[in-house]
Order: sequence, then C-alpha cells, then structure tokens
Amino acid sequence: MSSDEKVRSSMDAARDPAAPVLPTVNPDIEKPQPEVASLHPAVYIASWITLSSSVIVFNKWILDSAGFHFPIFLTTWHLVFATVMTQILARFTTILDSRKKVPMTGRVYLRAIVPIGVFFSLSLICGNQAYLYLSVAFIQMLKATMPVVLLLATWGLGVAPPNMKTLGNVSFIVVGVIIASLGEIKFDMTGFLYQCGGIVFEAIRLVMVQRILSSAEFKMDPLVSLYYYAPACALMNGFVCLIMEAPRLTMADIQMVGGFVLFANALVAFLLNVSVVFLIGKTSSLVLTLSGVLKDILLVFASMFLFGDPVSLLQAFGYGIALCGLVYYKLGAEMLKEYIGQGGMMWADFGARKPVARKLVVFGVVLTGMFLVLAGLAPTFAPESDQLLKSKIGGLLGEKGA
Repeated sequence: MSSDEKVRSSMDAARDPAAPVLPTVNPDIEKPQPEVASLHPAVYIASWITLSSSVIVFNKWILDSAGFHFPIFLTTWHLVFATVMTQILARFTTILDSRKKVPMTGRVYLRAIVPIGVFFSLSLICGNQAYLYLSVAFIQMLKATMPVVLLLATWGLGVAPPNMKTLGNVSFIVVGVIIASLGEIKFDMTGFLYQCGGIVFEAIRLVMVQRILSSAEFKMDPLVSLYYYAPACALMNGFVCLIMEAPRLTMADIQMVGGFVLFANALVAFLLNVSVVFLIGKTSSLVLTLSGVLKDILLVFASMFLFGDPVSLLQAFGYGIALCGLVYYKLGAEMLKEYIGQGGMMWADFGARKPVARKLVVFGVVLTGMFLVLAGLAPTFAPESDQLLKSKIGGLLGEKGA
C-alpha cells in the first residue's frame, strides 16, 4: 500500500460516519435569475413617435375641429392629471424613486422650480393658443427654430459665450423656416406670435434648468421633473384660466367634447412623458435626433390628411432645408459622415445576408412614402372623399366622447 493510500484510509477511518456530510454548494445562496429580455429599442422609438404625434393631433382636434376653444383650461387639466398620476406613481411604484436623490427643500423649490414653472406654463399656454390660428404642419415647421432660439438664449443669459461658427451652422434652419413661412397659405400673425412666444419661453425655461439646476445632485429625468413642476404649473395655469376663460366656460362646452375624450387626451399627454424616460435610457443622441425629424415629417403629412392643411411646394422646400440644417447642427459634420459611412456598411451587409428582406424593406419604404404623399394631396385633388373620411373619424371620436 502506497503512502497516499495509507493517508487517505487513515482520514476515512477518523471520520465519523454518522456525522452529516457538508455540501459542496451552499443551498442558501440564491441562484442567479436569468436576465429579463428587454424590448427592442425600435419599440420605444415607435411608442414615443406615436404618443408625441397623437398629443399634437389630439390637441388640435379638440381645440379646433371639436370647437373647444379653451386652450388654457386644457393645459391646466393636463397638469392636474399629471400631478395626480405622478403622486400615485411616487407612492405605489419605484419609477420615481430617483426623486429621493434630489435635495429638494422649500427654499430650493421657490427659488428654482417655481420660476422655471412660470416659463413652462407660459410656453404651454402659448403653444396651445397657436392651435386656434395655425395649422399643425406650419407649427411643426416653426418649432424647427428651437435650437436657434435656445442658442441665442444661452448667449443672452450668459450661460455660454457667443460662437459665430455655431451661429453659421444653425443659419440653414433659419433660412429654411423663413422660406416655409413665405410659402404658408393660411398665415395668421396672431398665431405666429403665439407660437414664437411659446418657443421663446420654452428656450428660456431650458436655459434656466441648465443654469439653476446644473449640479449633479439636481439631475432629474423628465418624469421626476414633471413630479415637481406639475403642481406649481397647475396652480399658475389655473389662476390664469380663472381670469381669462372661466367666465365663458360652461359645462355644456365640456359635455360637447365629452369626459372620456378629455380623460384620454390627458392620459396620452402623460404617457408621452413616461415614454421619454424609457426612450432616453434605451437609445443614443443620433436616434433621438432622427426620431424627432421623422416625427415632424409624419406630423406634417398627418396634418395635411386629417385636417386638410394645405402645404405649398415652396413651404415643403423650405422645411426640407430646415430639417437638414437641424440634423447637421445636432450631429456635426464629422459625426454625420461617420454615421453615414457606418449606415452604408450595415445596409450593404444586411443586403448580402438577407437580400429578400432588404427588398421588402425598400418596397415598404416606397409604399409608405407613396401613401403619405397621396394622403397629403387628397384634400386638394379628392376633397369629397377626404371630407367623408374625416367626418367618419370625427363622428367616431364624437360618439366615444358622448
């Protein structure tokens, strides 16, 4: 018998056979749970585009087509609904737990949140007032100037030094919007001023957020921001509503639109804020920029199809220049070249691996483009059919509201 066998046999003899054998794996340690499969980023992008477009079209329909000419009341109702929903989410879910990291005190709330909330309320009021005078298509074209106004606001408030090169980069946006404005068939100066005011107030609000709440401890996602801003803004908007709209607002006006429609409108507006939180966490700045451009283009076609808003060729040409300038400004020349190169390589690789799928994608894009163009031209070349379809959609919404 070898020495190793003698040692092993002596150890076995010394072991008490009645003693429990220690397990090689600790049973108290929980087994790692498999990772939950997350949704594809395209789902979050599609959800955000759908909700964002739905809010704009929904507001336009209520304020214009449905004859409910009370934009301040509608804005106040959205904020009250958002206040209630964020309070419920804060108490019964974990989606707003990041608010606990924000050192919010009464002094900070009065000095930071309330002033920002004032400009937030003004931007919402002016933005909704514009729906009474301008088409959705033209409003979206005017909104393309937001980066320019935001840039000027950062210079004016001393947040960033003036940069002529950056100003030159955004000049294409200004030129495009000017051309689009000259081509607007139903131009209204009152609505134009309201929309410009909303853009200016929103730009000032964003700069104030950047300046006052710039420290890391005050970083808040859109939903947490809504949790803090909504109550203050609801009070301010409610006060303005009492003075300007409450004297002529009756229950008959609310019943004409319908409680269900108002509830659905506020719910869609709130879900938009929820979708933004997930979109930011799941996508890149490139995807956000291109998604915003795609949303604006789709809204222009939706406005032409649903509301019969005319868009001239000059206007479309100017808007195209503005969108190209917007993408160039947000991404920059070098990054744009890099992304285009990467996209070309990925498209070629996709075609090599799945040629049939690539042809189907091309066919689907062409088909969708043709549908959008024909839908946009329908109010001009087939007004009877277009009016019939819109009356059916309006009747359906009216029946639900009743």
